Amino acid sequence: MKTNVAPAELVEQSLYEVRKTIHPRAVHGWFAAWRWALVWATQLVFYGTPWLQWNERQAVHFDIVHRKFYIFGLVFWPQDIIYLTVLLIISALSLFLFTAIAGRLWCGFACPQTVYTEIFLWIEQKIEGDRAARMRLDAAPHSARKIGLRAAKHGVWIALALWTGFTFVGYVTPIRELWQEVLSLSTGPWETFWILFYGFATYGNAGWMREQVCKYMCPYARFQSAMFDKDTMIITYDRERGEPRGKGPGAGHCVDCSICVQVCPTGIDIRNGLQYECIGCAACIDGCDQVMDKMGYRRGLIRYSTENALRQGWGARQIVRRVLRPRVLVYGAILLGVAIAGSVALWMRVPLKLNVVHDRGSLAREIDEAHIENVYRLQVMNTDERTHRFTLSVEGSGHLGHVELLTDTREAFIEVPGLSSRLLAVRVQAVPHDTEGWQPIVFELVTEEHGGRRYKLHEKARFYVPRGFAPPGGGKP
Repeated sequence: MKTNVAPAELVEQSLYEVRKTIHPRAVHGWFAAWRWALVWATQLVFYGTPWLQWNERQAVHFDIVHRKFYIFGLVFWPQDIIYLTVLLIISALSLFLFTAIAGRLWCGFACPQTVYTEIFLWIEQKIEGDRAARMRLDAAPHSARKIGLRAAKHGVWIALALWTGFTFVGYVTPIRELWQEVLSLSTGPWETFWILFYGFATYGNAGWMREQVCKYMCPYARFQSAMFDKDTMIITYDRERGEPRGKGPGAGHCVDCSICVQVCPTGIDIRNGLQYECIGCAACIDGCDQVMDKMGYRRGLIRYSTENALRQGWGARQIVRRVLRPRVLVYGAILLGVAIAGSVALWMRVPLKLNVVHDRGSLAREIDEAHIENVYRLQVMNTDERTHRFTLSVEGSGHLGHVELLTDTREAFIEVPGLSSRLLAVRVQAVPHDTEGWQPIVFELVTEEHGGRRYKLHEKARFYVPRGFAPPGGGKP
């Protein structure tokens, strides 16, 4: 028996969704105020720091050409890369700690992508109007008014982006010199390239791509869930209180106004639960609280809470008690330990480097029947900005007997100017005790006391006694 069944209708489905322009609605509230406070703080630091002066130079200057990094009174050299490693470890641990406590705080309030998107959106709102006006402008046909508004917006965007690129390069090339070069149109090819490159990146990311950077390009959105647990504070929707949505008898407190969606910079609906696209900016909390105030309802339909708190009906005190849980304590302890160790190492950092090289042209020579002399080249590097004065001495093992250091300089203290090095040729004489071959010695550098601090450096070397050398008396002490 055959049954005629109509073939299923073939439906072609695209694997790629066409991006829809998101026009976030302006929102005011406690979290919005914090977000703008951090916008001002971060940008004042970023744009203002390279203009600060310190010791007649730029206070923060990454001099890549000469391989020196100036950060106020500190000067870092390539061999100080350990401090960069410590800084990166502290940054990573801080991110883990803050994420474990309260989710994506960095993304929502301090990430450069969030900060510049916020600034570019503010410019757009000032020029084109509020959300409804911008949506009408998008749908309107091309006209002189539309072209003029768009040209003004993009002109301001490009100007801000280029100033951002200029500031980036100003951390590498002294910004006052760079400003004069820009005014005279005499910037070098690499400076021009990087100003345009960083300007283009800022303009493209904050002006055009916006939420796409957070949703598709930033890896943090993908692995954030590994750092969350059921006691992590996240932005949540109180479904038990809000449902069913609507107005009238029997309805929950959610009036289905979609304000939470309209203010979201990534265009998601937080009422559908936690999503990886949520950057934790808390704009939906401010928006919902405004609606609750108008309706006469209690605030907090959308709020910071935890999964356990929602399930068990915990209050604020119970949530706070769960902050100091094992994961947070481990992150905090490691972070504190690394920060203290890094700070101590930085405080005890010796600004002098000593390198000893044995003269390979002549390993050793006999001065007389009792004395052997070796020649060394000492390179003393001063990584500090001020001149350091120091004395040199040498110590040998018991097999070498009396060891004496001889230099060609008659200075009581040897000087090395700031941010420079000095090469010294020294001779070490010893009276060996029935020994031959290589013997250990130690050079000691002691600086003159300055500001209550005195530095000591020790560098190991080897002293060569020729084979067959026999001091008078058989070399016995």
